[in-house]
Amino acid sequence: MSLPDPVHPATAAAQALGFTDPATGAFVPPIQPATTYERDTGNRLLSGRLYSRADNPNYDQPEALLTHLEGGAATAVFSSGMSAATAAFMALRPGDHVLVPRVIYWAFRNWLLGWATSWGLQVESVDMTDPAKVSSAIRKGKTRIVWVETPANPTLEVSDIAALAEIAHGAGAILGVDSTFATPVLTQPIAMGADLVMHSATKYLNGHSDVIAGSLTTREENEYWHAIKAVRSQTGTVMGPFEAWLLLRGMRTLYVRVHSQSRSALQIAEHFCGHPGIEAVLYPGLPEFPGHATAARQMKGGYGGMLSIRAKGGAPGALAFIGKLRLWKRATSLGGVESLVEHRASVEGPQSATPADLLRMSVGLEDTGDLIQDMEQALR
Repeated sequence: MSLPDPVHPATAAAQALGFTDPATGAFVPPIQPATTYERDTGNRLLSGRLYSRADNPNYDQPEALLTHLEGGAATAVFSSGMSAATAAFMALRPGDHVLVPRVIYWAFRNWLLGWATSWGLQVESVDMTDPAKVSSAIRKGKTRIVWVETPANPTLEVSDIAALAEIAHGAGAILGVDSTFATPVLTQPIAMGADLVMHSATKYLNGHSDVIAGSLTTREENEYWHAIKAVRSQTGTVMGPFEAWLLLRGMRTLYVRVHSQSRSALQIAEHFCGHPGIEAVLYPGLPEFPGHATAARQMKGGYGGMLSIRAKGGAPGALAFIGKLRLWKRATSLGGVESLVEHRASVEGPQSATPADLLRMSVGLEDTGDLIQDMEQALR
C-alpha cells in the first residue's frame, strides 16, 4: 500500500509512507534478523539481497522515509551518527582539502583532527556563520567538501545553507549539512542546495533514547554516494535489524514531538532571557540571537528543541545550578521525550572549546510550566 500523493510530510512519517506488510496486512514491519539470503538453482539471488551488512530488509523503510522527508535521492542508515559523519569523509582521498566548522560536535572534531588528519585529509576550521570567511578559505579544485552543523552543537550558531552551497559549488566542492538539531521537520537542506544531509538518528529521529543510529541522505546517487555506501559495507558500520525497526517506530511521531519541543524551548528561552540568574540564553528563536534572521529564513515551523544557557558564576555556578534540578535529567545526549541538561565542558575534558559556564539543554515533552518552575527553583 502507498499513500495518496501529495500528503503532508507529517502524514508520511506517521504512516511510514503507508507501509503494510504484504504477508500479513500488518501496519508495523516485521523484524528480519537473517544475515544471509538464499540463491535459486541457477545461483541467482531470490530477493536480490546478498548479505545483511548491506541489504537487511529493516533498513528499507526508514531509509525510504528519510529520503522522502529530506527530498533526496537515497538514504543510508548507519550504526551511529559518528559512523555516518565519518563515512562522508572516509569516502574522500588522502590529500583532499575539507572545510569544517569552528563550532562542531566535539567527538567529530577530535576524529577530524586525529584519525582523518593522520590519514591524510587536509582539515581546516572556519567560521561557517560568515560566508565571506568560507569563501576566503575554500580552495577551488582542491576543497572536496564543506561541512556545516546548523544549528551548531552546543552554541546553536546558525549558518546560511543556501549561501554556503553557492560557495561550495562555485569551487567544485559539495556541501554536507549536519541537520541533527533542526531535523527534516524544520529544515530541508537539500532544497537549499546541500548535497548531503547527516543526522545523528540517535537523537530526534528516534526520539526515545533507546537507539544508537545515524543516517546520510544524498541529493543524487553519484560516484561519491557509491563510495559512501562502500565505506558502510566494508567497515561494517551498519545497524542491527531491531535498531532499524526502533528507528522507524520513533520516526512515526517525529513531527508531533519536534513541534511540541520547539514550542516549549521557545517559551523557556523567552522566560529566561534577561533573567537575573542567567548570563545569557542561546536560542535561534530569540530575535536578539545573532543567527535569528538566518534561522527564521531556513527553519520553518519552529526553531528546535535545543537551547543553551550561560550560567552566572562560571563553571561552579553552572554545576551548582544543574545540581539543584529535579525534573531535568543530568545526562548526555538529546532529542528524547525527557528533558536533559549537560555541562559540556566537563564531558569534553581539558581540551574543550565549550565555555565553562555553558549548559546544553534538550527540551522534552514534559509540561513546559513544570520545566520552567524546576529551573526557577534551581536558580534561587
